[in-house]
Amino acid sequence: MTSTASLPLPVDLRAQPLRYGGLIVMMLLSFLLVTAEFLPNGMLIEMATTLGVTPGQAGQTVTVTALIGLLVAPTVGLVFPRVDRRSLLVWMAIAAAVSNLVVAIAPNLVIILASRLLLGAAIATFWSMSITVAARLSSPERLGRAVMFTTAGTSLATVAGVPLGVMLSELTDWRTVFVIIGIATGLLAIALRALLPSVPAAAASSIRVLVDTLRRPGIGLGLAGHSLVVLGHFLAYTYVRLALERIPDVEPGTLVILLALFGVGGLIGNIVFGLVIDRAFGMLAVVVPLVTAASVAAMVALPASIGGVGVVMVIWGALFSSWLIVVNAWVGHRMPDRLEAGGSLVVVGFQAAIMVAAGVGGLLVDAVGVELVYALGAGLLVAGALLFGRANRASNRAAV
Repeated sequence: MTSTASLPLPVDLRAQPLRYGGLIVMMLLSFLLVTAEFLPNGMLIEMATTLGVTPGQAGQTVTVTALIGLLVAPTVGLVFPRVDRRSLLVWMAIAAAVSNLVVAIAPNLVIILASRLLLGAAIATFWSMSITVAARLSSPERLGRAVMFTTAGTSLATVAGVPLGVMLSELTDWRTVFVIIGIATGLLAIALRALLPSVPAAAASSIRVLVDTLRRPGIGLGLAGHSLVVLGHFLAYTYVRLALERIPDVEPGTLVILLALFGVGGLIGNIVFGLVIDRAFGMLAVVVPLVTAASVAAMVALPASIGGVGVVMVIWGALFSSWLIVVNAWVGHRMPDRLEAGGSLVVVGFQAAIMVAAGVGGLLVDAVGVELVYALGAGLLVAGALLFGRANRASNRAAV
């Protein structure tokens, strides 16, 4: 694999230490955004009862955030071509805070759905700009470690954020939880302004830049592989509850523990792989999705035992959480002069895969059963690994 030191990099990104204050506030922003995004999943019944709608209708509060994210990710850099990226993240944090506070006081579902559009825009902007900001907070040879902080917030939200929010909703009510998250996100906007350095916008944010980035050797193929990896994972994970319920005599409390193990694995994997990604990127780019595929296949192929499934859940969580680090490190290695464009394209692939997995997966589960859906998910992960590995080799040859 070609070292990042041999790739053209802006002078101001060279030889600077990690800025931990900025990285920590980025991690906290990731934590709050992801927690807010998926909170309705844990409080659907309470929200539906209060608003006088069905749980399925209340679940659309998550769907709209993914939809707007798919639209915003490739266009935010075009709409704000000259705005300093620190300022843009500050304003997006404020938008997320407003969204949560409006949800807390909204009298009906329509207003909640409209306000969640702000949250979706904030999430897409954060992930599109996160690599660019991480590059300003680190040196090229430590970019993977810097990215680890932003993805750690996602893992923390899975392990602690959403469960804590659900627990608080039982002690108070769901509206109070959104108030708390809204206030916390607003306060974090102040910390972002204070601790992040200025992050100038990319020199040329345009559709032409996005298209030109896709035309680079291996980039389009790599993004296709990335999308297949995400699709294979979410095709399986969206219906993980059905897979777990296949375990004989499994108790509801055990299901909660098994689901939590996925998040625990994600947190562990985020830290471990984040520490080694800059030295072992080429290997992990293929190994991570292949082992993830094996984990998905094991969920339905191995004898159903709680202990065995628990181990598989930890491994699956650890490996997929590290994929976020792998693909962001790939952008840093292969597109050092197009971090913003590359980050936007990665988010587009991610959001599109989630939407397809949710829609197609539901039809397939009803038609052929969860076992075949998991087999398809594992197959897509293998295909994604092969495409991504081939793309990485193509990029290596072009860089020589």
